[in-house]
Amino acid sequence: MANEIANIKKFLDNCSVEVTPGGAKKIENFRDLLRPGTTVFVTFLPGSDFNDTVATVKRLSAEGMKPVPHFAARSIPNLKFFEENLKILQGEAKVEEALLIGGGVSNPVGDFSDSMQILRTNLFQKYGIRKLGVAGHPEGSPDIKPEEVTKALLEKNAYAKEHGIDMYITTQFCFEAEPIIEWDKRIRAEGNTLPIHIGIPGLATIKTLLAHATACGIGPSMRIITRQAANIAKLMTTRMPDKLTRDLANYQANDPQCGINQVHLYPLGGMAKSSKWLYAVLDGKFNLNDEGFDLTIEI
Repeated sequence: MANEIANIKKFLDNCSVEVTPGGAKKIENFRDLLRPGTTVFVTFLPGSDFNDTVATVKRLSAEGMKPVPHFAARSIPNLKFFEENLKILQGEAKVEEALLIGGGVSNPVGDFSDSMQILRTNLFQKYGIRKLGVAGHPEGSPDIKPEEVTKALLEKNAYAKEHGIDMYITTQFCFEAEPIIEWDKRIRAEGNTLPIHIGIPGLATIKTLLAHATACGIGPSMRIITRQAANIAKLMTTRMPDKLTRDLANYQANDPQCGINQVHLYPLGGMAKSSKWLYAVLDGKFNLNDEGFDLTIEI
């Protein structure tokens, strides 16, 4: 049991979190919720103003966090826009890490239709981006055919190796460990060697969770909500991530070929409770039970 507790704490070590610019405006000071140096991803949602992403990145840096801006290829109008914003982010916020995604829009707003086109500009390296996340889809992508997803992932593997860039996969969140484990094993067999930062849900309401899950295109594990709505309502504020975290921690600890090496937490609008949950687990303030674990403190 002591080993399993240690595995869970290790699994969540260096966990990153995510915030939207709109969500950031509701947080008076990130120092009140997050520990110094926490990696915080900042979204660039379809139809939003990238200036809001830049402003949030600069604020997070000033408040002692490590911001990671999203770049959504299909929402970038042109090469000049991309380079100018990289220059600002590196110069004014000393950004050294970014997340590159295709972006959830059907029609590109500008010159780029996929993330490989952005990669091939080599501008991330020019402007000091030493570490780069790319999108992963444990339950498939709503925008891309499975064979195209595989091809793109292998292209990114090849690019990372050729250019010596520290690249990793960040996924949307799921509710069950089994689809994640199956996906990790499948892409490993297909040739993936990039480490995985697996997405897990934080503490949120069912309404917020459904809205976010639908927007992210999350598929099979949505049956948990529809089939067990009453139980989810009880667990939403205290135990939603627990069983998933424990199952994945066990997978990481017991399979030497496991590709998961970090966790990315989606607060889903519940940053205060999600961060309290995270730090309670990291500090060992929980006990194992038959389903997952229970915190020993109130959040």
